[in-house]
Amino acid sequence: MVDAGQRTRRPRWLKAGAAIAALALAASCTACSPIYVVKAGLAELSILRARQDIPEVLNDTTVDAATRGKLRFVLEARRFAADELGIDVGDSYTMFTQLDRDTLAMVVSASHKDRLEPKTWWFPIVGRMPYKGFFSLEDATNARDDLEEDGLDAYMRPTAAFSTLGWFNDPILSTVLRADDVDVVETVLHELSHQHLFVGGAGTFNESFATFVGRAGAARFFCTRDGGGPDTLKCLRAQARWRDYQRFSVFIDGMMEDLNAIYDSDTLSYDEKVAQREIVFARSFQRFDDDVAGTFESVGFGGFRNTPLNNATLMTRIRYYHRLPDFAALLESRGGDLPGVLAELKAGVETVDDPFDLLPGG
Repeated sequence: MVDAGQRTRRPRWLKAGAAIAALALAASCTACSPIYVVKAGLAELSILRARQDIPEVLNDTTVDAATRGKLRFVLEARRFAADELGIDVGDSYTMFTQLDRDTLAMVVSASHKDRLEPKTWWFPIVGRMPYKGFFSLEDATNARDDLEEDGLDAYMRPTAAFSTLGWFNDPILSTVLRADDVDVVETVLHELSHQHLFVGGAGTFNESFATFVGRAGAARFFCTRDGGGPDTLKCLRAQARWRDYQRFSVFIDGMMEDLNAIYDSDTLSYDEKVAQREIVFARSFQRFDDDVAGTFESVGFGGFRNTPLNNATLMTRIRYYHRLPDFAALLESRGGDLPGVLAELKAGVETVDDPFDLLPGG
């Protein structure tokens, strides 16, 4: 799906027809919920129907200046991804959809209480995924409650963006434009990176890789673009946020090691593991407050601190922040050649069982 090669431009009605065909295929799979797939498909089609070409929006003087300014950054980030990073961007992010709500969708994930092992769901093409998206708050809440009734840790969170991996003309959504310019560019690069490299069934690698591309790419974008430069506020802000993400990654991966020391024990019972993890959770929050929070330059990670901690909420952080300093070390070892690193990782995933083995330290 990811390496589909250069795609020719297709009529929008044909793309919508392809979406419906994909939904029919998914609904025929016993591992998929037909109702879930149909609801998600209808919501996606409504987003596609509401798209506007970004150049048209830019020429519309009734659209506020802040929105138009961020849409210019979207187009520039898209060109940067294609021309500077070597990503096949296809038709993605050439269009804009104004939503009538502040949140695009709710994402539900779950994990076992006695081990850092996510519950996964199978989908056509992309394989097993450790989360499900819902466009209905009620459906997402019911799904979370059902998972908790099954004895799992569960987590429901909002999301502002998504990627269809280049299969459809993904629009930039109004929910994304609520962020500042640096994070708008980061989101575009993050989502486009999925079109460059997406390993089926490797959710943690896919999202951590995308975090790396988004954050390192945004720093390169603002520090090298015309009108930017190494001393500009946006360059410095993008660099600071990339450093903060690496600091948070170290903290999260340390938590994972502490918990796995308990979960991997052959002598502790299920109840003992669940009890001892609470000690690790409390100690980790204290360490975050005392030693970590004060080191951040631009990002506070308040969402982590203010969210009840369980394996599902932790797995979500691990999924997006795992081994980020190792991605940075790989980039540094290649002389800062970000497009070269992207090409190297894309070629290398075919040679290893675990794509994280491609990073320094294996």
